[in-house]
Amino acid sequence: MATESCDAVNMDPDMELLSDEELEREAESFKEQGNAFYVKKDYAEAFNYYTKAIDMCPKNASYYGNRAATLMMLCRYRDALEDCQQAVRLDNTFIKGHLREGKCHLLLGNAMAASRCFQRVLELESDNSQAQQELKNAESILEYERMAEIGFEKRDFRMVVFCMDRALDSASACHKFKILKAECLALLGRYPEAQSVASDILRMDSTNADALYVRGLCLYYEDCIDKAVQFFVQALRMAPDHDKARLACRNAKALKAKKEEGNKAFKEGNYEAACELYSEALTIDPNNIKTNAKLYCNRATVGSKLKKLEQAIEDCTKAIKLDETYIKAYLRRAQCYMDTEQYEEAVRDYEKVYQTEKTKEHKQLLKNAQLELKKSKRKDYYKILGVDKNATEEEIKKAYRKRALLHHPDRHSGASAEVQKEEEKKFKEVGEAFSVLSDAKKKSRYDTGQDLEDDGMNMGDFDANNIFKAFFGGPGGFSFEASGPGNFFFQFG
Repeated sequence: MATESCDAVNMDPDMELLSDEELEREAESFKEQGNAFYVKKDYAEAFNYYTKAIDMCPKNASYYGNRAATLMMLCRYRDALEDCQQAVRLDNTFIKGHLREGKCHLLLGNAMAASRCFQRVLELESDNSQAQQELKNAESILEYERMAEIGFEKRDFRMVVFCMDRALDSASACHKFKILKAECLALLGRYPEAQSVASDILRMDSTNADALYVRGLCLYYEDCIDKAVQFFVQALRMAPDHDKARLACRNAKALKAKKEEGNKAFKEGNYEAACELYSEALTIDPNNIKTNAKLYCNRATVGSKLKKLEQAIEDCTKAIKLDETYIKAYLRRAQCYMDTEQYEEAVRDYEKVYQTEKTKEHKQLLKNAQLELKKSKRKDYYKILGVDKNATEEEIKKAYRKRALLHHPDRHSGASAEVQKEEEKKFKEVGEAFSVLSDAKKKSRYDTGQDLEDDGMNMGDFDANNIFKAFFGGPGGFSFEASGPGNFFFQFG
């Protein structure tokens, strides 16, 4: 490089009396001291001495190149880029200057500019292996950017995260790539990772609108809407044209308002209105998984109040699909299963809840569901007699009288063998049901799900005919007579 005359700037008054040759020697001395500190990895001191050399000879490209190398070691890539650009302005054949400029562009994520720098190096030195490799890195980054753009449009956020991770291998200081990765992590529900990336950027630049937006987005998706709005507002203060922050802020406010309207209608007992408001809230932002899970569960609660239990079960299932850790949705669905006598499903949900939160309350709910499941597998004596579970003794007797007469074998003596067999079976079941429900001890054991055989109550020992005769007053106390085809009446003796 040709020797330039030194036009010193910011020089000590004593130095102004030195000749150009003396200034160059002084500048070289500062550079050598800077080199010594650089070798020792004392980059802060190296920076100071390279700056002194530049002050002595501001037209020496190598001094800017050395200071740029130091700034790169200090991770001050933008400042390093300025020094590199000044170096190549002073000497367009300065290969190290072009290489470092390209490297700074690459680290900051500007692959197109980096490519131009490396191509310039190859024009000067066609077999420069570093430039060849870095040019490949720049081309890879451009390809990952292209793939990420397509992935984002297709909502393939995992692909975007993958592409940005690969791009950041070479562009580790690129805020744009980090922000895109963080945004996609938030959209994937990986909030702690997204928050970590955004926080790292804000530590370096507290006014970064993109990072503020991502922080708000994470809070918004975690259903911390008030805090989220604060970050969105702050992002808009830093960048009034930030469209994503503006849209997210609007959605957050609308979602909160509509949800609160639904809650108010529910508390006032206006369930139809609450259902409609929750449905409207669900259309605001499909990406807000946690809030939408809560909205589905809220709508399920409304559905159960309106006795629309199958719809409530469906809403709970949607909530669980969005958030598999949402205990409240499992509990709500389990209760709906209990109310619709789908006990196996209820047991499955209560088991899931108890495995997650082993509380006394959850244990009791599981135990109750297991008991109902066990009871459901036995004959339903109340159903056989056609009475409610809270039926009185008199109602049970009345029901038995009606069903026993309806299914008595004598009444169907003229029917086909198949019908006679079916009616005899029903007659026995009616007698069995009456023998249990008319006995206080047996009824108590039956109602609490205990096995009747445990107390010597073998249900195979009873005779339905004896029960019938005892009920209607003993042998000869009644008879069936035909009064036309298929018509019978009974009379007491």
